[in-house]
Amino acid sequence: MKNRRRALVLAGTAAALVATLIAAAPAPAAPTASTASAAPAASKLAAGHGGGTVAYSYVPKEHDIRFTVDADAAPWSRPFPAPGGEQGMPVDARGKVTVYHAMPEENFTAVAEAEVDCLVTGGRTATVTAVVTSSNVGWEGKRIGISVQDGERGAPDRVGFSWGIANVDVQPDGSVSEPRVGTCMAPAPFTEVTKGGFKVTPAPLAPRPKP
Repeated sequence: MKNRRRALVLAGTAAALVATLIAAAPAPAAPTASTASAAPAASKLAAGHGGGTVAYSYVPKEHDIRFTVDADAAPWSRPFPAPGGEQGMPVDARGKVTVYHAMPEENFTAVAEAEVDCLVTGGRTATVTAVVTSSNVGWEGKRIGISVQDGERGAPDRVGFSWGIANVDVQPDGSVSEPRVGTCMAPAPFTEVTKGGFKVTPAPLAPRPKP
């Protein structure tokens, strides 16, 4: 069971930090009809869709690691209780992310499903965050960050994720922890997709809605 709870922390160095994980904030409230209607019309909204198996050198080659991302921009749809947050953010989004990691030597597959709360694009790259709603490794309530890159001119698509080799905080006393992932925070897409792929639809940030 201890190894299974470490399953999604893929790098060997990061696996030792699992016991000190800091829980992410609860999932934001779902957008209401009134706030959704307040968002300005846009001719084009950002999106990121697809799924793929990735190559990751820090686990045995027999492991099967896959990501699926279905994220659509929903600007200004998630208000939060802070000054300036009454209308939400231009990067608000909706959708779903799934993380799948099969480990044959343990006869176990780790799975986490998460609800998208943020999406931002730049060129052929999208950064998405999502709050885990169900998992078999104790990740419920944790926000995760995923980046995907839509390859061009024969280049492979790529994926990055906010655990394993990133997001480690070393304290002055030498203790370590994994800080909470903020909305739309994820590392660059550092792994190659070996099967499948992703489609990124870039779009500028939506203008602020009128009062």
